[in-house]
Amino acid sequence: MRSDHRIVVLGAGYTGMFGAIRLARRTRRLGVRITLVNPSSRFVERLRMHQIAAGQRLAEHRIPDLLAGTGVGFVQGAATAIDTRARRVVVDGGAASLRYDTLVYALGSSTDTGTVPGADLHAFTLDSPRSAGRFAARLAEVAEAGGAVTVCGGGLTGIEAATEIAESHPGLRVTLVSLEEPAAMMGGKARAHLLRAMERLGITLKVGARVVKVLPDAVELEGGELVHSDACLWTTGVKVPPLAAEAGIAVDGRGLVVVDETLRSVSHPEIHAIGDAAAIRMPWGFIHGTCQSGLPTAQYTADAIARLLRGKPVKTFRFGYFHQPVSLGRRDAVIQFTHADDTPARGCLTGRAAVAYKELVSGSPLLTYRLSRRVNVTTIVSKRGHALHQAAL
Repeated sequence: MRSDHRIVVLGAGYTGMFGAIRLARRTRRLGVRITLVNPSSRFVERLRMHQIAAGQRLAEHRIPDLLAGTGVGFVQGAATAIDTRARRVVVDGGAASLRYDTLVYALGSSTDTGTVPGADLHAFTLDSPRSAGRFAARLAEVAEAGGAVTVCGGGLTGIEAATEIAESHPGLRVTLVSLEEPAAMMGGKARAHLLRAMERLGITLKVGARVVKVLPDAVELEGGELVHSDACLWTTGVKVPPLAAEAGIAVDGRGLVVVDETLRSVSHPEIHAIGDAAAIRMPWGFIHGTCQSGLPTAQYTADAIARLLRGKPVKTFRFGYFHQPVSLGRRDAVIQFTHADDTPARGCLTGRAAVAYKELVSGSPLLTYRLSRRVNVTTIVSKRGHALHQAAL
């Protein structure tokens, strides 16, 4: 290995940030140069976007501050092209060009508002603090007038957003529209608690309803029903940037980078893809994008790159889900413990214990980054659905 081996990490979300920090520690004696690229200098806590949307003020975390003392360089800008032959990343359309020997592709997903007419024009998303802040500003206006808000999507993001909004603005009429039963992936006890919480908060559920159009003042359902909406929050459907596909990197039908059992691109092995950006298959099926699975992919990849640079073999990546933590406002939550394939296990937490658990989960990435500058903290809680009793390597 050359002493000037260059590693570029694209994306400073949960996975990219952890990957860059852990890489720095794992390769600190190898003389590598690590550069992290991200459009914003602010680190986004995606797990808390629903709190911003409800009007709560959260602490801001700057990426350069989180990287302080690691030796990782930071380039603020959007990666707009990858030249896989020259091994260069083009930033901001040519404003900068970064050569790499190893590339970590950690560009996450965003909400897909292009599948339903009007969603891109009239609906808000939780993709960034700015977009969540715009929704919060509109929400304040609607709340003052005693208006109506519609949350589209009955997944965990939609549930957390709807309950947070209803609790923070009790005078609002909040409707959650979902094609499937909310929290269908949870066990009966956890789901029952969640539904009771939504009823307590006065949230109207429209289950089995397909949104066919978003209008300026309403959401149109299949069959013609109009749900009045002074503000619409869109939380269903995801998409990934086309950057990998445009560069000729092998991707699947969703645009995710196809990787082997060590999370390396099957077409370009010098590229490692992690988190939401990668199509990762386990024996039980494909991983879906969450912070719970993203951080372990970053940890594994940082360690794998360090081993490869030392000429050592790399073991196959293994991961299993362990829990589904869901906040239901600031004073309630539910935690469904799961099997490795994310199907519900018997155990669950509710109430105050669940609130404390969820807050610990939401705050753990930032704590992990800070600790990882000094020790090798593990984020792999489970490999086959059972808790692993280890805190550091």
